[in-house]
Amino acid sequence: MQAQQARSSTKKHSRPRSSLLHIMLGVAAVAIPVITVLLVYEIGNGSIPSIQAYGLNFLFTSDWDPFPANGGPPILGALPSMYGSVVTTVLSLILAVPISLGVALFQAELAPKQVRAPSLFLVEMLAAVPSVVYGLWGLFALVPFMRVYVDAQLGSKLGFLPIFAGQTDGIGMLTAGMILAIMIIPYASSVMREVISAVPTSQREACIALGATKWETIKTAVLPFARTGLIAGVVLAMGRAIGETMAVTMVIGNVARISPSLFLPAETIPSVIANEFTEVAGNGVYLSALFELGLILFGMSFLMNLAGRVIISKLGFKAKQ
Repeated sequence: MQAQQARSSTKKHSRPRSSLLHIMLGVAAVAIPVITVLLVYEIGNGSIPSIQAYGLNFLFTSDWDPFPANGGPPILGALPSMYGSVVTTVLSLILAVPISLGVALFQAELAPKQVRAPSLFLVEMLAAVPSVVYGLWGLFALVPFMRVYVDAQLGSKLGFLPIFAGQTDGIGMLTAGMILAIMIIPYASSVMREVISAVPTSQREACIALGATKWETIKTAVLPFARTGLIAGVVLAMGRAIGETMAVTMVIGNVARISPSLFLPAETIPSVIANEFTEVAGNGVYLSALFELGLILFGMSFLMNLAGRVIISKLGFKAKQ
């Protein structure tokens, strides 16, 4: 009888705690969409004057002249910065994804225990380095290296291709893509490593029992099983790359230009906002154009993540079949 009374008393005391926990979790779950809606509202509201002034031409105009010499209204267009953002992001993914996958496979499948822990620590340390530090390193170390050993060699051997033509001074989209690749490798490799580690041991044992080598096991059992998670790592890295600001601003050159050459200076949406946000006092349309650039960047990130989600869902459905 006393035991039953003790249990009922414990249940009564646990109910308020459980209700409080549910309320806290509900608030946390609602907070994210509320913050997102407020963010979009503020950026969209700030973009209204620019949208009214330029309309869709803002997306397809290559000129960026906030203070025309004739004293007329600003001539502003987002196309050069959109082009630079897409090119540098694609470059960084081309460079970073194979390296990230190799790092993840090494840490999850091949590394000895004595090497695995230091390797994990170094990768996590790279992820913790501030972007401005990457920018300083890129400006004083990566730019000279690219100018002497990469750009010059590519220009001399492949200069007949438009993407490797033009002046090679180390400042440009190729350098920006390189530093972005270095920055996103820790994020992509960490996600890929966790996904690969989560592959059931039975998958590997079945292949080994059939006489497969270590590489054949990875190729036939591990990578197909983990492909949805690997795509998720790429999507995460892509979102990190397209929104990066300081490191890219310090090595890309910040010129409103659309050129096929990867050697020439360009600009990205975050670099334009970072460089010019302090110059907009007293110019409402100019400030609104920067808000609209932020809205465009948000839209690009949303579409990229949506495309990644669609790919993941399709691959997951095929895997279940």
